[in-house]
Amino acid sequence: MNLDHILKELAGDHQELKIMEVCGTHTSSIFKNGIRSLLSPKIRLISGPGCPVCVTPASYIDKAIEWAMTPNYVLLTFGDMMKVPGSEKSLSEAKADGARVEIMYSPQEALKKAAANPELTYVIACVGFETTIPSYALVIEQTERSGLTNIKFLTALRRVMPALDFICATDNEISAFIAPGHVSTILGSQAYAGLTEQYMKPFAVAGFEGEHILIAIYDLVKQVENHKHEVHNLYPSVVKPEGNAVALAYINNYFESGQAFWRGIGVIEDSGLYLNQKYRKYDAGSADLAGDTAQKTTNCRCGEVILGKINPDECPMFGKVCTPAKAQGPCMVSSEGTCGIWFRFTRK
Repeated sequence: MNLDHILKELAGDHQELKIMEVCGTHTSSIFKNGIRSLLSPKIRLISGPGCPVCVTPASYIDKAIEWAMTPNYVLLTFGDMMKVPGSEKSLSEAKADGARVEIMYSPQEALKKAAANPELTYVIACVGFETTIPSYALVIEQTERSGLTNIKFLTALRRVMPALDFICATDNEISAFIAPGHVSTILGSQAYAGLTEQYMKPFAVAGFEGEHILIAIYDLVKQVENHKHEVHNLYPSVVKPEGNAVALAYINNYFESGQAFWRGIGVIEDSGLYLNQKYRKYDAGSADLAGDTAQKTTNCRCGEVILGKINPDECPMFGKVCTPAKAQGPCMVSSEGTCGIWFRFTRK
């Protein structure tokens, strides 16, 4: 099957199809390669909740700011968290007000900083899905071995599978899923087998090149039209059926699951990961946020965007009062956020 044949097939007549690409990197690649323009108008691509920054609750930002404002405490965070709105302000705004916030490029930086500055306590803002969680687990292990007592972990770690289960259970209109390639390297392609069987939805694990995504869309279209619902791993050079056993062992050794609040969506049972009892001494209050459902009331429609209910340009704030320079919601902030991606690729 060559690409010309696939393109011709995808541009032809089809039944109405709604395919969710879960990962923000897939969304970005779809725009970068002009894939929407190559498809039949009846094949609709929608974005999913695969941007960890976008689903991080405002209460988490508030807690991070609280630590950063505490004397002798320093908050370490990746740069994409700086502009995410909290209840009152973002980390960037808090830093302008005097909060001690430093951008990190790796959580391992905390080990050197903590050893060099014993009078300070470093709080690592740990946000992410299964792709990045093992790296935080490794730092916890190294902290324990080093004997350092001035490192804490403020976690907003989320599990993808409970979120996909939630979407499958609440949205019957989605025909099929392009599974997130990054997360699949950890979980393995067979992690989706239960969802395909329970909800009769096909999944295709795809890489991030334009051709990878086109092949995945073609595979899913054919599965739906032939009334199949299987997991097809179209990224076998990177994703193994069983996933990454070492990374999964790290996750299971340091974390335990529990309910978590997803900004714009609500509470999803068993979707959060928290430091387990043995390592709870390093927790900076993450577990206390598990049941926090507080949400600032705004006209932001990021929640509907994350669930594929609307496209970003259907939000009345998009491109007007909400832009990357002055984001009103998290989907406009992150490089993996759907609104930000749409803004970059659709605005003239």
